[in-house]
Amino acid sequence: MILHLYFARKFLWTFLAITFVFMVLLALIDLVDELQDFPDLPFGEVLEIVLLNVPHANYEILPLVMILAAVALFLRLARSSELVVVRAAGRSALGSLLAPLTVAAMIGVLAITVFNPLVAASSKRYNDVVNGHLGGGTSVLAIASEGLWLRQGSPDGQTVIHAVRASSDVSTLFGATFISFSRDGQPVERIVADRAVLAQGQWELSNAKVWNLAQGVNSEAEAQVKPSLAIPSALTQDRIIDSFGKPEYIALWDLPRFINQLEVAGFSARRYAVWYQMELARPLFLVALVMVAAAFTMRHARLNNTGLSVLIAVMLGFTLHYIRNFAQILGENGQIPIYLAAWAPPVASFMLAIGILLHLEDG
Repeated sequence: MILHLYFARKFLWTFLAITFVFMVLLALIDLVDELQDFPDLPFGEVLEIVLLNVPHANYEILPLVMILAAVALFLRLARSSELVVVRAAGRSALGSLLAPLTVAAMIGVLAITVFNPLVAASSKRYNDVVNGHLGGGTSVLAIASEGLWLRQGSPDGQTVIHAVRASSDVSTLFGATFISFSRDGQPVERIVADRAVLAQGQWELSNAKVWNLAQGVNSEAEAQVKPSLAIPSALTQDRIIDSFGKPEYIALWDLPRFINQLEVAGFSARRYAVWYQMELARPLFLVALVMVAAAFTMRHARLNNTGLSVLIAVMLGFTLHYIRNFAQILGENGQIPIYLAAWAPPVASFMLAIGILLHLEDG
């Protein structure tokens, strides 16, 4: 037990040290980039933007930090002959992996349960702040249990659009309601249509009923029913789809409800479902990376080419990471099933690492 705690403590401190180094480096690089992008902003506001992006940047490189921490740990243990002593004491080298693997699994669990919501909140705030400084404004779309909401602007005011559901490409709204407001926020007009199709520069409404909401007007008495109606709009399909936001902007435990809302509204939630499953599989993938690093670096330094072993371990870790990302793309595009895209790379990496460890142990 004492030996396991010793290895666990060394691995944890190694991981934290490498994480701190990368965090500082990424923050400094991002600070230079943001100063170039926003030269007119006060330094305090630029620093706020950088700090908002720090959690996401470090979350993205978590697999890299994990494999580097594992390589550094086992390389140090091999050079100090501590693993030789463990073997001489009658313990299996594979048994010494138990503590680092447990720490890696715990880090993975903490990453998706604690760090993931923090990353989602900071990333969303970072995106809003940057878009605000660039003049892009905030999101034009929101998904709720009663349907979806859109917002579009014009020189005359704002228009809020509600729809019970929409087509998967957001080109058609069903059960659409358009409420127009003047520049001072007063309601001007309400339109209800069976269907609204987004065309070039306008919404094309079918079976529309129009109410005039101006003061002193009997809205229902003067309501008009029109078989077709065109409403100018600056919205595009790409802008509406981008307003959904990236899956990283949504906390892991909020994703199932968000996915359900998308599906009820008629949108494809495949991208978010793939991300959700991949996050659940993250602890297993981190454990597999530690095992891959151990397979090439935990042997005695005199028995192998250390530089080549470290290079192979790091390159193999990078390869597995890119395979995982490639599977994510295939899953989002519908080329392979969601569960296969999310779980096949971590499981395959884990089995590969076990095979390499058993082969080297027998050798």
